[in-house]
Amino acid sequence: MRKSKPKKRILLPDPIYNDVLVTRFVNNLMLDGKKTTAYSIFYGAMRNIEKKASELEKAPLDIWRKALENVTPQVEVKSRRVGGATFQVPMEVRPDRKISISMKNMIQYARSRSGKSMSDKLAAEIMAAFNEEGGAFKRKEDMHRMAEANKAFSHFRF
Repeated sequence: MRKSKPKKRILLPDPIYNDVLVTRFVNNLMLDGKKTTAYSIFYGAMRNIEKKASELEKAPLDIWRKALENVTPQVEVKSRRVGGATFQVPMEVRPDRKISISMKNMIQYARSRSGKSMSDKLAAEIMAAFNEEGGAFKRKEDMHRMAEANKAFSHFRF
């Protein structure tokens, strides 16, 4: 980008957990500007997790944080053209992008799950990610596998 970098917007913490990360997740979850609906989906998923994970003796927010951590990729591959050939070059992911990728993957795979309501699907995906399984976790593993396979091209980093 030629112009100066845009300023980061300051997010307000969510009303129940008082956490900025939850607000960021809800903003990714939101469709058509319906933030109240997105909040109700997220809080419904948290209630479902609380019911499911009562024997784990962990707070639902801690389970959600651990699930996000489990689906956060450390490296990704980017296409780089060198002399007519395109190489998949492994690159480290920036910290803010890591969070963004993990949230978007979790929401994407929760939406594609089969289930009754979105909050049920989201709760199921969060629990799967917490147990290191499910679509979002598999996506992270695939990203890491791709980066490992293309490690020979890491000298093409830009």
